[in-house]
Amino acid sequence: MASPFALSLPQPLRQFFSLFPLYTHPPVDSPDKARPVSSPTLWIHVPWGPDADVLSSDVECLKWQAYLALRGLSNINLRWDISAEGALDNRLPNLHIPLKTLSGASQEVKAHDDGEGELLPAHLIPEWVDGRVGALDELEGYVDEAARDESRAWVSLLEGNVHAALMLHQPSSLSFLDIISPYKIKPRSLDTVVAQPPAPLFGISSLLPSYGTHVNIDAIEQQYKDAIASLSERLGTDKWFLGSSSPTALDALVFAYLHSILHSKEHTLRFEVTRRVNLVAWERRIQSQVRGGFRTAHPVQQSS
Repeated sequence: MASPFALSLPQPLRQFFSLFPLYTHPPVDSPDKARPVSSPTLWIHVPWGPDADVLSSDVECLKWQAYLALRGLSNINLRWDISAEGALDNRLPNLHIPLKTLSGASQEVKAHDDGEGELLPAHLIPEWVDGRVGALDELEGYVDEAARDESRAWVSLLEGNVHAALMLHQPSSLSFLDIISPYKIKPRSLDTVVAQPPAPLFGISSLLPSYGTHVNIDAIEQQYKDAIASLSERLGTDKWFLGSSSPTALDALVFAYLHSILHSKEHTLRFEVTRRVNLVAWERRIQSQVRGGFRTAHPVQQSS
């Protein structure tokens, strides 16, 4: 018997709701199942060509590929069928690792690993690598403190002058869907790499707000040429940059930029590197070592 205090909907409202009936259906099992993560898998941008190449065409992804390989890791799977929108923070690369490879994971977590693993953004990759092969000393692999401090200057030069020239001649890959999509992935803009002149302290122009970005192409190209010349001179005939006895993070960074430049369609960029024999020979030697650290777990296709 219905409770006398039960609330009932008015007849007009019940008739309105009857126009939108709620149906329930049994679950539909999909034959497509996620592959369990049995070994580390690096998500990268698509390589240069479809010839089973394992080196990414994106310099940021290539930096981390070189870092992993030069730290001594191998048999790392690759996949490039995931776009940047599907990555953490909308940025590639990401490293998908099994839980058993986490240094801080408990035995209970490792025992109940369901194959989903853990997805790491790029800035957490060094911590995971340290847990696998051991942490570096306070010199970070350089011969002394002076070399370690000098490496910071070379990183700034590569991330600044060389990166700006690479971006300047990098073709745009925007499609119509990228233009109309409200979820745009904004790449690193050129004006954030190039140092801008200070605003005038007096005059009419100081009263007007700045608008747009003025990029001095000639200055960027000249700074790029000077940077490559300095890089070649500093390497000399050494096996590793700054006289290190083993590869460092700087070597991974230099390789990523040299490899990207040598694959660039812009002749001006390639010429500055190809005319310096020691840089070309060094890049080829490191390239074979970096390639040896990766493999494709299964055929992948670029996502549309």
